[in-house]
Amino acid sequence: MADPISNFRSEHHGPTAKIVPLPARAPERLVGVGFRCWLAGLSTGDIKCWEDAWNTFSGMLGPEHAKALLLDLSKFVRAVKANTHRDIEISPAGCRSFCRDECLAISIIAACQHDERQALTASASALIGSEDIGDTLNGAQALATALRQANQLLCAESVCPATCALRARRRRLM
Repeated sequence: MADPISNFRSEHHGPTAKIVPLPARAPERLVGVGFRCWLAGLSTGDIKCWEDAWNTFSGMLGPEHAKALLLDLSKFVRAVKANTHRDIEISPAGCRSFCRDECLAISIIAACQHDERQALTASASALIGSEDIGDTLNGAQALATALRQANQLLCAESVCPATCALRARRRRLM
């Protein structure tokens, strides 16, 4: 199996780096695009970012499901932002691919849904750059549960192997 992290686009590696295309599956798109939009909104204060998240979620799930899921998405993203020890990278709005950090966010939610604890811990630690991941895991579990209740189950293949996430974290620390 190929190392998924080596395929992720990093803003630091420029335009020649490989990218991960937006998955065709709705659950992964919801998490990746939602993470991107919500974090961009928190960082810029631009309401258009949150409107993009709303449009994505309500377009796929309807307004009632979207409202509940966006509350849990908000808690997860706020926990990541509050606990991070590094700059979280996101792709620009409308980008048709996910960068490494967006893929790690997807991996965290998928790992929660599939009870992959080692990969969950490694992905969360790699994303926030710290071993202090408790609040992030609480937010992730709430979002994973809400997605499951909305019949949005991420694929087990969306879980980044623990060794893969740990290598990503070590590269950032160097």
